[in-house]
Amino acid sequence: MDVELFETISLYVCVSGLILYMFYIMYKLSRESKAGKFGTFAIFLTLGLGIFGFIAKEIITLILDY
Repeated sequence: MDVELFETISLYVCVSGLILYMFYIMYKLSRESKAGKFGTFAIFLTLGLGIFGFIAKEIITLILDY
């Protein structure tokens, strides 16, 4: 396994883990603050947009490379 392949695999595994951990933090934040349905939706929407941006960037990069 060369360095580039290891870095690529590590990036996707580690970033995926961080994304899952961020969802856990958003869930915990909404429960501890007793945000309710609308507050929970707002937390996931606003904080989830950053995650969506990262995923969209990867998809756009793949499309433009072909």
